[in-house]
Amino acid sequence: MKTPTASPLYYIGLMSGTSLDGIDAALIAIENASPPRLLATHAEPMPDELHRLLLTLCHAEQVSFAQLAAAEHAFCQCQTQAVKQLLAPLSVELEQISAIGSHGQTIEHAPKGHNGGPAYTLQLDNPSLLAELTGCTVVADFRRRDLAAGGQAAPLAPAFHQALFGRSDAHQLVLNLGGFANLTWLSSQPTDPVIGFDTGPANVLLDGWFSLHQGGRFDQDGDWAASGKIDEALLARLLSEPFFQQPPPRSTGRELFHLEWLQQHLSGQETAANVQATLAELTAVSVAQGIEQLRLNDSPLTLITAGGGAHNGYLMQRLAYHLPHATLTSPAAYGWPEDWIEAGAFAWLAHQRLHHLPGNLPSVTGAQGARVLGGIYAA
Repeated sequence: MKTPTASPLYYIGLMSGTSLDGIDAALIAIENASPPRLLATHAEPMPDELHRLLLTLCHAEQVSFAQLAAAEHAFCQCQTQAVKQLLAPLSVELEQISAIGSHGQTIEHAPKGHNGGPAYTLQLDNPSLLAELTGCTVVADFRRRDLAAGGQAAPLAPAFHQALFGRSDAHQLVLNLGGFANLTWLSSQPTDPVIGFDTGPANVLLDGWFSLHQGGRFDQDGDWAASGKIDEALLARLLSEPFFQQPPPRSTGRELFHLEWLQQHLSGQETAANVQATLAELTAVSVAQGIEQLRLNDSPLTLITAGGGAHNGYLMQRLAYHLPHATLTSPAAYGWPEDWIEAGAFAWLAHQRLHHLPGNLPSVTGAQGARVLGGIYAA
């Protein structure tokens, strides 16, 4: 096993989540045993045409090779632009970057297979082209090795949460509110396993319903949701989905939670704003239920909230209501603003891969053991 050098090593992480709003690029530095440091960030908007194409692919029963190739090519160009814009104002050159960690764009995630078939997860990506266009080594395809080892290949961020937020003097609870919500429990006892799992949908349904009825990509600050009323009957029908009763490890994605799933639970009598309010409540309640599954009793908790959903004021109000014993705090206090932890995670995973270090946590994904994740595409 190789040991990292004492001088700072620079990595770029690229992340495009299930909300499909753009590509987040984060430059990090890793030095000795210190937690990774965030140096710079850039958010590259997803072009409308690419956004529509990716959304189509996520919900298509059948696609052509030409469609996949066109999407990968456009996605890779967007990634390249993100890297260039990230480094443009900095004194860091591409030659100084040890590697780019590319998550790709998840098209479908089926860790339990489909109709009796094998487990699979598909991230649309072209790391060979990205290495060619940037002249930088790329690490990609992080999820399938964990899947091959019997894991669910998600969530992967808890290993990074441990590197960032783990403390010996206090327990830590991290909530990521991306397209989907996931929790990470970090015990202060080093012998206790890290626990992490998806609690259910977050922005994926909120954004989709907002786009369908209001246009645009997302409900700014949850204002539209706040204008509606929670439909308790609808909420009960949504929460009857068996996923919410599954014990960890568990993960989910668009293949389960999508607008068609939502439509199946509507009576036709709901107003659009009330549905939006109920979807925010679904996220808040399912997160609270996930915390209950951790059996932490009613002792005071500090909940580090990250991801785009942390900017949704109405959603944060509902979380606070359902978690009266928790103090919601920003990861910015640790030098990591809400929006950049996932991109930072894939920069860190690239570092792990280059140094032959594990990137998964079997206690989180259910894999048979720790595994080195990702493939290397040399510059």
